[in-house]
Amino acid sequence: MLTETQQQQYQQDGYLVLPNFKTAAEIAALRERAEAIVEAFDPGESRAIFTTNEQSRHTDDYFMGSADKIRCFFEEEAFDAEGRLRQAKALSINKIGHAMHDLDPVFERFSRGPALAELARDLGLSAPQIWQSMYIFKQPGIGGEVGWHQDASFFDTTPITVTTFWFALEDATLNNGCLWTEPGGHRGPLRERFVKQGAGAGMEKLDATPWPDGSRAVPLECAAGTLVVFHGLLPHYSAANRSAQSRHAYTLHVTDASSAYSPRNWLQRGAELPVRGFV
Repeated sequence: MLTETQQQQYQQDGYLVLPNFKTAAEIAALRERAEAIVEAFDPGESRAIFTTNEQSRHTDDYFMGSADKIRCFFEEEAFDAEGRLRQAKALSINKIGHAMHDLDPVFERFSRGPALAELARDLGLSAPQIWQSMYIFKQPGIGGEVGWHQDASFFDTTPITVTTFWFALEDATLNNGCLWTEPGGHRGPLRERFVKQGAGAGMEKLDATPWPDGSRAVPLECAAGTLVVFHGLLPHYSAANRSAQSRHAYTLHVTDASSAYSPRNWLQRGAELPVRGFV
């Protein structure tokens, strides 16, 4: 699927932007299904909040038990001082995670197929395993900032093989919180590792290398239907969304079965729902 030039670019920059990877019909089906999941979600079940800036603060049982389930997580600014939703439930959810690709037929169709399998092979994943799926809403006005991080922090393997498949379901722009990254940054060290700690999980600091500054970061504005693939060591970030336009996206985190998946990773799968690949 990838040309030799694209493969070289991926090795050099640590990411590729592939426009028109998904059709408008495929996107519409996924968005409709996500809306139905949120509509069926009872906020009384959990008021779990998700933010990558304070991982250790938000690793409750609801989060830690979501590896093999479909669960909704609220935006950090969804509630007022009295704990009431500031706006409609549908405009308050940060994300759905983390096993839609295995448990929901609509998400599974979107997440698998020959095109993705071929792309994974071109990226060097000889035996891909999809560990996690996330539907990210980046809600208008309250969509939270996602601080600089590396996805290998959350999916540690030996050697590091985690690769992110990030699908734009709406146009991602500077106004609504598009991705930012550091070209070539994947050649740097793993800075921290998010691991199980008792009943929860937290960050272990590994390396003091600073995160990219404005002089090295570039925005990845892209149209709906675009697929961005990037190396697990690539630093990336997205700003808060203060605009009136949401920025829906869908992500898959994939490792190679040839690498050893750490038993300390927060996300683990049991025999009842084994991790699978793209076919």
